[in-house]
Amino acid sequence: MKPLSGIRIADFTVHNAGPFCTHLLSQLGAEVIKIESAMRLDAFRKPHPVYGRMGPATFDQVASTKLSVRINLKKSEGIALAKRIVAVSDIASESFRPGVMGRLGLGYEALKAVKDDIVMLSVSSSGQSGPDSHFAGYAPLFGAWGGLGELTGYEDGPPVEIRHVMDHTVGMNAATAVMAALHRRRATGHGSHVDVAAREVAASLVGDMLLLAAAGGKPHRMGNTHPRMAPHGVYPASGEDRWLALGVDNDAEWRALANLIGQPELSDDARFATAEARRANSEALDAIVSGWTATQDANAAAERLQSAGIGAHASWTTPEIAADPHLHQRHAIVEVSEPDGKRRAAVGVPMRLSKGAEIGIDRGTPKLGEHEDFVYGDLLGMSQAERKRLEEAEVIY
Repeated sequence: MKPLSGIRIADFTVHNAGPFCTHLLSQLGAEVIKIESAMRLDAFRKPHPVYGRMGPATFDQVASTKLSVRINLKKSEGIALAKRIVAVSDIASESFRPGVMGRLGLGYEALKAVKDDIVMLSVSSSGQSGPDSHFAGYAPLFGAWGGLGELTGYEDGPPVEIRHVMDHTVGMNAATAVMAALHRRRATGHGSHVDVAAREVAASLVGDMLLLAAAGGKPHRMGNTHPRMAPHGVYPASGEDRWLALGVDNDAEWRALANLIGQPELSDDARFATAEARRANSEALDAIVSGWTATQDANAAAERLQSAGIGAHASWTTPEIAADPHLHQRHAIVEVSEPDGKRRAAVGVPMRLSKGAEIGIDRGTPKLGEHEDFVYGDLLGMSQAERKRLEEAEVIY
């Protein structure tokens, strides 16, 4: 059994941040019923020929292992049907603007009336309360609002947009909050409304800079530099668009690097003899390091640097990551079956449990409405006649 076996989630989330939360929970064993409609498909249920396939590549990474049913939430019978699913669930999750679920008749109080101990998760840009709660938002805005974008990029350049990493980070924070709410329910018998604001997640990632600003400092973009370590950054390697990331943490590592690049005399150079001196002369130091890395194969150089006790690795391309035997052995990258029987690679859950508690993706992306026989028939006990009537009325649609 997986750790969350027996937990059921009625999943109303769309796009990426909310769905990534329930995607993680599904890989931990929760039964996630994704509620969607042909009337208004999830924006990620769309083909991506740029990825080399006409299937919904983005949707794959937030929907694998989930069950799919169709419900038209624009109809009152659709709302009633959604409540029937919530009534047999432990969690209801949504990621609309604040107020949308309430206007549909599916707000927390309405769902609590259906199931008193329900845990409801709401993921939004700015939270369910406060003067900015009505704002819409997507991943680049989350980083901008939370200050993360302002601190990312080069000092002489603009802030950098932060896309999927923000959505996924929000999803992981939401999953943690939901687990806490489930633990509280087990202890007290009470459900709760979990309110996750994406901009607050972003702000939580720059806590040290917030403290610096509060103390009168002036945080700024530093590119790939480090406030203490030098050399530190991503340096050009041999070949087209090949790069090597490395960081020297102390004087011993610096001496090892000087020897490795064939310039041991640099260890005694007054410009580089101490960490403070290296940081002060980082521009000259970077030029020396770049001169060496530019002649090196990135992967081979990384192995030599690691052997010398220096943190380094090639900046891998996506195909290199997809082919990495380490990630495959640890099931961070797995193969799953699609409904058409084809096999494809998928990103697994980024954690491991001890043997006997296997977690991860069980199956590929569901077709729209693929699991209605189980959900409407086995789970809700709906007759074929009732299902046919609701389909003809475009409630199940």
